Amino acid sequence: MRFFRFRTIDELKSEVKHLGLDEIIKFDENLSEVFKPIKVGRLVIGNRFAVHPMEGCDGTLDGKPDELTFRRWERFGGGGAKLVWGEATAVVEEGRANPRQLLLNEKNLKEFALLVQKARKAHREIWGDDSDLVIGIQLTHSGRWSYKRPIIAFHNPVVDSLTYIDKEKKIPIDKNYPVVSDDYLERLEDKFVKCAKLAFEAGFQFVDIKQCHTYLLNELLAGRTRDGKYGGDFLSRTRFIRNVVRKIKSELGDKIEVASRINVFDCIPFLKDINGIGKPVNYPVPYLYGFGVKEDNPLEPDLTEPIELIKILASMGVKLINISMGSPYYNPHIGRPFETPPIDGYKQPEQPLFGVARHFKLTSEVKNAVGSDVIIVGTGYSYLREFFVYAAEANIKEQRVSIVGVGRGALAYPDFFLDLKRYGKLNPSKVCITISHCTNLMRSKHNELGQFPAGCVPRDKVYAKIFQIARKGYTKK
Repeated sequence: MRFFRFRTIDELKSEVKHLGLDEIIKFDENLSEVFKPIKVGRLVIGNRFAVHPMEGCDGTLDGKPDELTFRRWERFGGGGAKLVWGEATAVVEEGRANPRQLLLNEKNLKEFALLVQKARKAHREIWGDDSDLVIGIQLTHSGRWSYKRPIIAFHNPVVDSLTYIDKEKKIPIDKNYPVVSDDYLERLEDKFVKCAKLAFEAGFQFVDIKQCHTYLLNELLAGRTRDGKYGGDFLSRTRFIRNVVRKIKSELGDKIEVASRINVFDCIPFLKDINGIGKPVNYPVPYLYGFGVKEDNPLEPDLTEPIELIKILASMGVKLINISMGSPYYNPHIGRPFETPPIDGYKQPEQPLFGVARHFKLTSEVKNAVGSDVIIVGTGYSYLREFFVYAAEANIKEQRVSIVGVGRGALAYPDFFLDLKRYGKLNPSKVCITISHCTNLMRSKHNELGQFPAGCVPRDKVYAKIFQIARKGYTKK
């Protein structure tokens, strides 16, 4: 089924109104706010666009940036979006999501510094000045999605059945699988702090302590059933992030900003029905295993705790918050509305514009609740293709978001802001069309490195060639 069939902004507006979403998804073609700078602490971000943390799965086996990593970051640097939110980078080897995920440590520090330098150089070559370009890095632990073995914060009877010890044989973890210890988490806090210090040495201006997409720190937020000091009540479940922020502030002060990309709505897993369409799995009630969900209906968000957490972090000096939701592993339509699913996924269970509206609505509610002191970065724009800049303008103008981030859209069209400045609009032949081939590349593991690099297949010849190789191998397999 083809969802996105809009050639003009008026056609898109008509569909939005037909779906009853016109009070949530709005457009403003008189662009002004998107070009304005905004301050975050001592930093000035030169416009209201961000490149979201899009993992390329293209590092070396020991976690250094490689040729395609540098290429991608140079394209992001030159593109003109003034906030480059660097991709997921593991703080420990066992926390990597795939064998080519970046890993920040002393041995790799030189290459990370070069990554920043090349992005800044590319920016200066096109824009002349990089004083208002802000570059950060996302620090992560992949938790139950770690590629060597799952590291779980607690047993989730729904998600455990989808968490495999042996992915080839589809053998899931069982009720006797060990839960990560409090001692491990205590040591891990210091690993995050150490990597924040290394990030500062490398030239990054902020670190994102990743708490989204059901990776370890996101899972800790939902750990109501976890025993020990990192589980149970709200203060215990937020102990890890509070400790990490406090320690980074103690070690580095204002030398580097601390940010966080946070799931405000986890939702529950979806699986294919007999027609291949996503259908929510059966779940227990009360549902005690998600963050930002209603216990009596986890298909619906409850922002009480996410808002409380963001307010606490703001009081600790975290002024840059990136809003996300869902899990790419079991409910990808929640996090990134798509036209066609990835090879291991399901067909959209809803018109994708409802997914866009969900992002806009929850982000607006968070922003209104936490006030103007916190810079809120929004998600869910790439699905709107060349029209996303008009939605960005409307949301910023109505103070429903501070900065608009694009992920898949930036992979496809890294110089979107350059075209917007030159021509006053985006080129429809360059935008992301959300057909999930970047995800298909991430899911492709059948090469000598155990992971194909990910990028935009329809818009980038480099990845089109890689995709042909991956697809042939996948077919043979």
